[in-house]
Amino acid sequence: MIKTYGHIIWDWNGTLLNDIALSLSIINNIISKRNLPTISLKYYKDIFTFPVKEYYQKAGLDFSKYPFETLGMEWIKEYEERKLEAQLFPNSLATLKTIQQSGIRQSILSAYLKKDLVNIITYFKLDIFFQYIYGLDTIYATSKVDLGVELVEKLNISNNNILLIGDTVHDFEVSKVIGVDCILIADGHQSKSRLINCGVPVLNTLGDINSFLKINYRVL
Repeated sequence: MIKTYGHIIWDWNGTLLNDIALSLSIINNIISKRNLPTISLKYYKDIFTFPVKEYYQKAGLDFSKYPFETLGMEWIKEYEERKLEAQLFPNSLATLKTIQQSGIRQSILSAYLKKDLVNIITYFKLDIFFQYIYGLDTIYATSKVDLGVELVEKLNISNNNILLIGDTVHDFEVSKVIGVDCILIADGHQSKSRLINCGVPVLNTLGDINSFLKINYRVL
């Protein structure tokens, strides 16, 4: 039986928006201000996770000295000041257009603060592609699971006809809880070696999505 999808749920940061270099720069600024050794891009991709509190610790930040809430506020303040340094991945717009033209609806499910998420999606003029935009109500980037459950209920279509596309193990974890298929992209916030362990298709770049769907599911 050929798999078909009626709705695609997208992650935002690291999947459609290429903010990896910006995120690395910010965490290294936070680290260096405390006279700690900065981290490489490879190490960043090896330790980045949700909730981000765990990744801060792996980056060398001791919460007994530097409260997580303070670090989180510092990170988001610099991110908001510099967020327009980040750009869409090269194939983001074309991919969204192709999927929309095929009749498949699309939504966003992100760990980004909801109001800021809506603002930046509108800035890039991508809001026209999404039926729903779901973001968190806190700056501390915890879990998207509850939001995912709420979104799937709102879509009111069979879970078998929903695909989630993201760039982290957490995206896979969310897909499992909400009962939808998942594809992961390996040029985001986590290394390919970590994503492969999830046991779902892992593509090298966003540009591979349309051809993968067409060949494997014949939905485009």
